[in-house]
Amino acid sequence: MKENIIDVLMYLFEHYMDSELEVVSDHELLKSELIAAGFTHNEVDKAFAWLDGLAYLKDHPEGQIVTHHSIRIFTEQENQKLSLECRGFLMFLEQIQVLNSKNRELVIDRVMALEGDRTELRELKWVILMVLFNQPGHEDAIAWIEDQVFDDTLVAAHTH
Repeated sequence: MKENIIDVLMYLFEHYMDSELEVVSDHELLKSELIAAGFTHNEVDKAFAWLDGLAYLKDHPEGQIVTHHSIRIFTEQENQKLSLECRGFLMFLEQIQVLNSKNRELVIDRVMALEGDRTELRELKWVILMVLFNQPGHEDAIAWIEDQVFDDTLVAAHTH
């Protein structure tokens, strides 16, 4: 049985985001399908709460104070949740302009909303993809990170 919020989010993204279906059209039907796929009620509810948090942040940017050309200092909690590899990857994405400072903060917020002590780079890439997918006008960045996510998925499938 799958018991991780990120697994539910990845499942949703893989099965519904690229389809013509409107994901938010029928939450109860979608929840039933996720439970039938092996996810628990608790994890499905947490995944929907996570997505609601992302939608709220997208619609209420006034709570995000971000200046361009600033240096990002990670809090102790963020350092514990995000490995040095993850933090470096975020900074790299900002330097090559896949992420801007606003989207970086959205990604960090959504990572911090995940359960667990540590977020792996593979999970971080999925969070980045989901955040960018919900931001209009970032098609090139989405394509770039999508390649990273699916390259990781293919490598993992071939090593197991």
